[in-house]
Amino acid sequence: MDLKEIQNLIKFVANSGVAEVKLEMDDVKITIRTTLEGNVTETTYVQQLPAQAALPQAAAPQVTAPVVVNVAAEPQAPAENSKFITIKSPIIGTFYRKPSPDKPVFTEVGSTIAKGDVLCVIEAMKLFNEIESEVSGKIVKILVDDMSPVEFDQPLFLVDPS
Repeated sequence: MDLKEIQNLIKFVANSGVAEVKLEMDDVKITIRTTLEGNVTETTYVQQLPAQAALPQAAAPQVTAPVVVNVAAEPQAPAENSKFITIKSPIIGTFYRKPSPDKPVFTEVGSTIAKGDVLCVIEAMKLFNEIESEVSGKIVKILVDDMSPVEFDQPLFLVDPS
């Protein structure tokens, strides 16, 4: 059974209104589950069985539908934060406030920073990248905990440029 046949089978099952279909052939085992509300395909297993059928076969792992969680952001007064500049992460990695465990932190809330000052270190793939300030001002808030994972473009600091 090739990929095109599997895709056609998924479409057929999704449109048929059936909740689950299991298909076993010589060397292929397929399970397709759909939801009845919108007939959306949620889970598809394609398992290539080994050529040696004498080995005991373990049950296929049951994968549940992905759970979507809507997290409401903290309500912040837009007028209050509009005067602050947000310094964001330029890379994905782990955020560190110190250059090493035995050294002091780069900056604290209330510290005055200048353009080019190192604010933190982000470790990505065992490389430690110093994140420098592109603005001068005063640190109002540190938005990330030490040793936390950060995403690209995630806010790290709020700076008051005045």
